[in-house]
Amino acid sequence: MNMIKKKLIGGMSYVTFTFLLALYFTVVVNLPVYKALIGIFSQLETVKLGFVLTIPLFFLASLNFLFSLFSWPKISKPFFIILLILSSIVSYAGFNYGVMFDYDMVINIMETNSSEASSYLSLYSVIWTLLIGVIPALIIYKLPIKPITNPITFITFITFITAKLVSMFISLVVVGLIAAAYYQDYASVGRNNSYLKKVIIPTQFVYSTSQYVKDTYFTTPQPYKQIGLDAKQSDAALTQAQTKPTLMIMVVGETARAQNYELNGYHRNTNPYTRELDMISFQDVTACGTATAVSVPCMFANMTRDNFNRSQADNQDNLLDILQRANVSQLWKENDGGDKSVAKNITKIEVDRSRKDDMCNGSTCYDMALLENIDQDIADLKGNRMITLHLIGSHGPTYYQRYPSNKAIFQPDCPRADIENCSQEQIINSYDNTILYTDYVISQMIDKLKQLDEQYNTALVYISDHGESLGENGTYLHGIPYRFAPEYQTKVPLMVWMSPSFQQTKNIDYTCLKQAARKTGTYSHDNIFHSMLGVMDVSTQEYQAQLDIFSQCRNKFATEVTKNNN
Repeated sequence: MNMIKKKLIGGMSYVTFTFLLALYFTVVVNLPVYKALIGIFSQLETVKLGFVLTIPLFFLASLNFLFSLFSWPKISKPFFIILLILSSIVSYAGFNYGVMFDYDMVINIMETNSSEASSYLSLYSVIWTLLIGVIPALIIYKLPIKPITNPITFITFITFITAKLVSMFISLVVVGLIAAAYYQDYASVGRNNSYLKKVIIPTQFVYSTSQYVKDTYFTTPQPYKQIGLDAKQSDAALTQAQTKPTLMIMVVGETARAQNYELNGYHRNTNPYTRELDMISFQDVTACGTATAVSVPCMFANMTRDNFNRSQADNQDNLLDILQRANVSQLWKENDGGDKSVAKNITKIEVDRSRKDDMCNGSTCYDMALLENIDQDIADLKGNRMITLHLIGSHGPTYYQRYPSNKAIFQPDCPRADIENCSQEQIINSYDNTILYTDYVISQMIDKLKQLDEQYNTALVYISDHGESLGENGTYLHGIPYRFAPEYQTKVPLMVWMSPSFQQTKNIDYTCLKQAARKTGTYSHDNIFHSMLGVMDVSTQEYQAQLDIFSQCRNKFATEVTKNNN
């Protein structure tokens, strides 16, 4: 009896502990992988039963091998407790929303403020994390693991290492046998669905996080680079500024997808406010990324999606810096948790979302709050000027918090954060209400610009940072790696409004611009940098007329810029 008691008190071995942990990750934590595989297999004509049955065994052997590398006295418990809790959060997001935690997603998470992060909290997400992460972590904390012996002798250490190596060797043998029997099946599924490796927990998010930590804290920062040192406004623009300055409002949307815009052919009346305002909506526009942390810096950088680098963008002048150098007076107004370092060198005002009133609930505000004090904001600027409004727009999953009750036109909506527990009809209704409310905000801004028409040549450009999935193919929200992302996350609205005096002063053929917006050709965030420089009459060697959306309809300016740059 005493011998049995001593054995129980002694605890389990590190090899057993590691194996059981790998088994738990295989069976429970990696539910998102099995959900993805079910979707893949359902589209195949035939699937080998043996191949399917070996998948959990493959995961178990692989994770047992990897976990053995970190299963050591003193570090095992704290390491795996943290890993398990974080993995449960990743599992929740992957299973319920189809989120993949690659490098860009890690950046997006690190730059998310508390208000935005809290929007993902729900009773369902808390229960999931408690059951899959926190409670098992507490079990690990209390679990007795057999010590190697203290003091450690050469023999006991060799025994410990031998047991670990044998376990790892068996894992490799199992992987090898599975590969020998079903290599072609694994290779075929892997090649045709390469996103699967980004779904496996915890390998992808651990790798991405380690890369982020390395790049952020252990890599020498790039020296800051000034570009567009030759930037200047045209003589005509400077002369005009003395009598009737340009006033450009650039509206950066959040999470608005082009497919749900009535002006782009959507079957619902989501643009009732701008529809009658002679608004130009470009039909085929592609985002630079699927998350704000990538798309916003990218659209303001002199880079294309193909060569965009966030670190380089953060340490280099962008569109706003060059406009400022050319003496275009600027202001950034923020309602979406941060400018992602884009407006770091210009004046910035952030909406106080901690207040509680008709506009704000203590953690988030409606976008109409950006128009508060707008008259004074405009008056405080000098000469030709541009104000950038960064909307919270259609940011989910708490879509219902983005619009007031009098704009909840599409019903029934989904008044909760755990949208996976709403019907798709409710989710789409809530999302469409956010699009409609954004349309209202834009229309109110245009009304203000019309009131200022005698003082300024006014215009407004609206573009969203990325789109959103609303349950199509079981995917929600955004942030899927770009090459795997559906068009719902990459196609965004781009709308332009120009007053008659702005069109005349800038020599823009508005009819030509409408035709360009309807053409089959595509536009993207790549065009924003050059289009805004062009329409603000700023010449610099950085400007490329072929990427300026407006240049094709105002040849006079394009000719002048080319002449100045030469």
